[in-house]
Amino acid sequence: MKILFVCMGNICRSPTAEGVFRHFVNQAGLSETIEIDSAGTHGYHVGEAPDSRTQRAAAMRGYDLSMLRARKVAAADMDYFDLVLAMDRANLDTLRRLCPSDRQHRLKLFMHYARQFDDDEVPDPYYGLGHGFDLVLDMVEDAAQGLLASICRELGKDSLPSSSTEANAEKMASPPEAGGALPVAGLESGKSLH
Repeated sequence: MKILFVCMGNICRSPTAEGVFRHFVNQAGLSETIEIDSAGTHGYHVGEAPDSRTQRAAAMRGYDLSMLRARKVAAADMDYFDLVLAMDRANLDTLRRLCPSDRQHRLKLFMHYARQFDDDEVPDPYYGLGHGFDLVLDMVEDAAQGLLASICRELGKDSLPSSSTEANAEKMASPPEAGGALPVAGLESGKSLH
């Protein structure tokens, strides 16, 4: 299964979702089954690392986003990815214009998977104060846990090292301890993240 997270510039929300979800997937032992990437609907920051405030907030929770680089979403992504998850409605609308009609079902709001938050959009913290980055992490961790539980149910019982119950998926989808290193899937084979 291939998942793409999308925000506007690919330097705050979508790389956060990519890094957090990658951690949860690795913890669940599904890194060979689930491919993860992120992109932006605009090319303002192509080639740049995530915003320093995003990286700092993520690092405080043990997520390392430093290897990620921004890229712009491409029409080919609509064919390649099984699920394209937008951080807000504006980016979802942009994706809908880019996506062929027979693949529209692949597009969703990421917060559709959240269980603790009622919000359907992850707010853009770029122009706000520092606490906005922590809120983004709270929301992303919640939705990422729900997404992993949904994928585990879809893949069936044999997909996890032990039981594929939602409780087990939640246990494996716990944030790393602060200061812990985040394994980056794909690098051991020399594969680029983008």
